[in-house]
Amino acid sequence: MSMMRLIRGWVEQYFSDEEALFLLLLLVAGFVIVLTLGGELAPAIASVVVAYLLQGPVLALKRRGVGHTMASVIVFVLFIVLCLAIMFILVPAVWGQVTQLFTELPNMLAKGHDLLVILPERYPQIFDEGQVQALGKTIGEEAGRIGQLALSFSLSNLPNVFAILIYLVLVPLLVFFFLKDGNMMVRWWVSVMPTKRVLIGKVWREMDDQFANYIRGKVVEIGVVGVVTYIAFAIMEIRYAALLAILVGLSVVIPYIGAAVVTVPVVMIAYFQWGISSDFYYLVAVYFIIQALDGNVLVPLLFSEAVNLHPVVIILAVLLFGGLWGLWGVFFAIPLATIFKAVITSWPKGMQAAQQEPETQA
Repeated sequence: MSMMRLIRGWVEQYFSDEEALFLLLLLVAGFVIVLTLGGELAPAIASVVVAYLLQGPVLALKRRGVGHTMASVIVFVLFIVLCLAIMFILVPAVWGQVTQLFTELPNMLAKGHDLLVILPERYPQIFDEGQVQALGKTIGEEAGRIGQLALSFSLSNLPNVFAILIYLVLVPLLVFFFLKDGNMMVRWWVSVMPTKRVLIGKVWREMDDQFANYIRGKVVEIGVVGVVTYIAFAIMEIRYAALLAILVGLSVVIPYIGAAVVTVPVVMIAYFQWGISSDFYYLVAVYFIIQALDGNVLVPLLFSEAVNLHPVVIILAVLLFGGLWGLWGVFFAIPLATIFKAVITSWPKGMQAAQQEPETQA
């Protein structure tokens, strides 16, 4: 009975507020909808993200006296021009490097096999000759399958071409309407909300600040890290500089884990190009300097304290939401974690008030 009374008291203290219950239902409904219909709603979700990202330039133009519709049109046209530049300039260059990498990958694997063969001779206490031979045989078999893998990958992904075409048509169209009529949609949504929405408004404002800071800051971070990495790698004349720069730029989407994963191809390509030489050490040093400047200078400058989460919370959020929603979950892991943080910090503190009453009476 005491346990039931304790649970009933906890529920009454935290869930007796009708607005809190409505907010909880909204969160659960949104979670279920995205979890079950995330694939079907992916173009709409992508459009909302892009429109949210473009709200900053629209507001900047409106502050200069430009009308809302005209500002939306100008920003949308600039967005389309940027997308076309990426599609016709950046994508072909990167795709050429990807094709070249697939072509040279068997030679890289063969070079790696030669390195494995000499390991038992140099370090017999660590490496067993039988294990190295078995590993070398596996590498040789995989090297022979590289061409078949590339062909099967291209054929199996032909249906995805239609999905890409859908994105190319639907996403820009939705982005334009979200930019032009986003305020009207928000007003309609507010009109169907309960009249009492102090808690919902508080959570929404904090969530809005977090999303705005994170999405815009993350896009800027990807661009800055990618461009700086490309310039550094191009000066050092490493192969596949554009491809590696894109990988390094995109690695910032996944905090901590992304940088660790991308380090492997950077180090491997540098080794296969130069071996253990001064150029190899210089490139690795430059790469780690870029990562250090990103984590210690650029991230604090862009995000300040708006995304104030412990690293353990960030990693757990990436694992959880990435497992649920794949790439989208990884990208939005931090904003989703901040939503839960905003809800927890804004939730009615009935328990704390009840605990403070005895202290006040004493």
